[in-house]
Amino acid sequence: MTGIRLHAPRPGWSVDADVVVVGSGVAGLTVALRCAAAGAHVTVVTKALLDDGSTRWAQGGIAAALGEGDTPEQHLDDTLVAGAGLCDEEAVRTLVTEGPDAVRRLIATGARFDTDDETGAVLLTREGGHHRRRIAHAGGDATGAEISRALVEAVRAAGIETIEHALVLDLLKDAEGRAAGVTLHVMGEGERDGVGAVRARAVVLATGGMGQVFSATTNPAVSTGDGVALALRAGAEVSDLEFVQFHPTVLWLGPDAEGQQPLVSEAVRGEGAHLVDADGHRFMVGAHELAELAPRDIVAKGIMRRMQELGAEHMFLDARHFGAEMWEHRFPTILAACRAHGIDPVTEPIPVAPAAHYASGGVRTDLAGRSTVPGLYACGEVACTGVHGANRLASNSLLEGLVFAERIAADVTETLREPGGSPQPAAGGSATGTVLAGPKARPEIQRIMSEGAGVLRSRESLERAAEELARIDEDAAAAPEAPGTESWEATNLLLVARVLVAAALRREETRGCHWREDAPDRDDAWRRHLLVTLRPDRTLSVSTTETAAFPPAAAPTPHPPTNGAEPRSTT
Repeated sequence: MTGIRLHAPRPGWSVDADVVVVGSGVAGLTVALRCAAAGAHVTVVTKALLDDGSTRWAQGGIAAALGEGDTPEQHLDDTLVAGAGLCDEEAVRTLVTEGPDAVRRLIATGARFDTDDETGAVLLTREGGHHRRRIAHAGGDATGAEISRALVEAVRAAGIETIEHALVLDLLKDAEGRAAGVTLHVMGEGERDGVGAVRARAVVLATGGMGQVFSATTNPAVSTGDGVALALRAGAEVSDLEFVQFHPTVLWLGPDAEGQQPLVSEAVRGEGAHLVDADGHRFMVGAHELAELAPRDIVAKGIMRRMQELGAEHMFLDARHFGAEMWEHRFPTILAACRAHGIDPVTEPIPVAPAAHYASGGVRTDLAGRSTVPGLYACGEVACTGVHGANRLASNSLLEGLVFAERIAADVTETLREPGGSPQPAAGGSATGTVLAGPKARPEIQRIMSEGAGVLRSRESLERAAEELARIDEDAAAAPEAPGTESWEATNLLLVARVLVAAALRREETRGCHWREDAPDRDDAWRRHLLVTLRPDRTLSVSTTETAAFPPAAAPTPHPPTNGAEPRSTT
């Protein structure tokens, strides 16, 4: 193991596998199942329990051209529009073309979607940015929970080795610089506790998002950007972290609410709910042809603008016209969450406001899920495949995890058939940098990011955020903290926060879910991706691609923008 890594004890135990998958959402478990079916020895490492990731919180569903009259081409068109000119069209075409059969294979694995009582056909709904009903759902509004249940059961039935309550730390590399496993810390007592290692010929990151970098998010507490931080320390490129999608309709719990907030699915609007202000005015009508069903970035901006105009802390989602029966049958999870917080959507509008929801950027990959580090793959929210561009189309996330997981499994198993034994991790390498005081640093990072790099950004707010993040880093260097789970998580959050701010500062335009108040217009000179790597001295190198398409993952070639901006490093 060489290069930058977290300060941690040396591994005290190890296990061997052909493939180690880090994460247990739809992406990670699908990779594990497909690799195991091909005969590979797979070990799944997950931070909490197998079903504790972001997948089980997904409400709306999974998008695919399954309905009569719908086509992958129409799905592609909607995705490209939502992505605001930054989607990699080849990646999107792969997603929408392979998506329907991938969903059918998920059903064959055991996932039970809602179906028509008479015909047995999968029921489809509509969400923002979609011109057709193409969202398959389960349990009304519990799609992610059902997918997670089916995949966890399949993994256990297949006898796949799992290590739960394990925080991944860093990538192991062999002498040639190829991924050779991971180090991890198991939180508990037993045969595998403390820092250990899983040695493998391929490493698949499926660690989910980084929503906990903000004070209010729909993400679970485990979403601390661990996969992106690991990849950066290992020398991989990440891309497009400035494009954080803020879900427009998150249950507003008060100005001081922090941590994971209840989501009010876009499917509620898909079934006919209206966004209104305190006077009952539908402010999205006339703002976009799809009104409340415009792409998420447009709806989030619409809500924020109306809040600014009225000096309000939230808007309202009105679905009283659904009636009790529809609420109880179609949206039981959301109904229960609202009532648990003293709001009955059957009789009153739901207070909502945007909150951090999804990272469209992440570890840059090609169409086989390969990162720029040989043997290191990424899939799901931790990855940047180019599918989402500047703004993810609703319910494309589960589909992306599914489709690209299958592609990774195909590539990994083909690679494992090549001659050569399992690579042995290279010796040497020392910890570089420091770890933070987790209980103190985490809320401070979240405050800085919410104030400076939230829905509304400007050069002034981003520069202030960059300065405050740098101060946290300097303070940690002056008084290093003893390593531990909370400090490792906070250190990962600080790294991804620095990258996000650096990218947001560089992108001097407003595009998709990146909204610069001081550069309010889209500038197509910036119709390109930002690539970020971490130098050995822990400063950031930021460059751009030549077009909206990604260069090959194996041989990245950064290029300067053509609008006169110089390709400069950002620390």
